[in-house]
Amino acid sequence: MSASTVITYETSDDGVTLRAALSGELDLAYADDVRDDLTAAAQASTYRLLRIDVSDVTMIDSYALGALVSVRNAAAGAGVAVTLVNPSPPVLKAIQVTGLAEIFGLPPLD
Repeated sequence: MSASTVITYETSDDGVTLRAALSGELDLAYADDVRDDLTAAAQASTYRLLRIDVSDVTMIDSYALGALVSVRNAAAGAGVAVTLVNPSPPVLKAIQVTGLAEIFGLPPLD
């Protein structure tokens, strides 16, 4: 993982939710590492929900959006739902403009 993108994990008391928080820039340079790390966490856990907090992501590109979709798809195969929470303005805009809001549990573009 790069120094420019950090993932931290927190387990929930409910035994159902694994929370991950991303911070920094999420782009072509770091997206594969983020995808692999989040996918491994989702597939290895006993949790049924992976909530990814993207409030501290300062930039996201289309490749990184694709990586998050890959995480969602791989997690679904393991019976784990994925949602994005607390999107920073650049993340929310990118998700909405690309039409991916609904699959991540975010509001669509107005």
